[in-house]
Amino acid sequence: MTSDEWMLKWVIFAKINKFMNIANLLTSFRIICIPLLVFFFYLPVSWGQTTAALIFAVVGWTDWFDGWVARKFDMQSPLGEFLDPVADKLMVAASLVLLVEQHATIWIAAPALVIISREITVSALREWMAEYGERSAIKVVFVAKVKTLMQLSAIFFLLLAGSEDGTTSIWGHSWLYIFGYIFLYVAVGLTLWSMYIYLKVTWPLLAEAKYKKPPKS
Repeated sequence: MTSDEWMLKWVIFAKINKFMNIANLLTSFRIICIPLLVFFFYLPVSWGQTTAALIFAVVGWTDWFDGWVARKFDMQSPLGEFLDPVADKLMVAASLVLLVEQHATIWIAAPALVIISREITVSALREWMAEYGERSAIKVVFVAKVKTLMQLSAIFFLLLAGSEDGTTSIWGHSWLYIFGYIFLYVAVGLTLWSMYIYLKVTWPLLAEAKYKKPPKS
């Protein structure tokens, strides 16, 4: 059986089983990887944190791939729409907590606080706007996509740097740390920018002088 035939069988199976298709399985895989990342991060071996960084990289790539699969093979579903952002936020939050605990410095703690606070705020905004049937008003903007790329790159380099003490250094830090910090602070700037865009879009409703009850479904 050729690879194309195998792929066709998977697609047919996935379309039959709408609840847990390939795209949703990939998204679920990302969530399952979180405890694995934590395990290898604390594993007392020289290659533990490198493995954690590689797991994070695989999860980051899968984030793009499961979305592509869902669109390409018409596997988009309510479950996938719910799980996808949850998987992203859980992995990013867990990784940032690990990095803050490891480095114990305000230069990582402050950006981590900004990023996690933004995710909570935007999630709350989306949920609140959905009650008014206006969820589409805060669709993902291009700035947010670039922010995600910078964020994932920063976390990957900082995770990898934890096991690269012997690399060429500048200002007392490895090159991996420098790249990680650069990407992290670019991500923070884009995080604040994207949140401003979302707040600007939703402000007319937020600024209503009198509370309006959401329409009944």
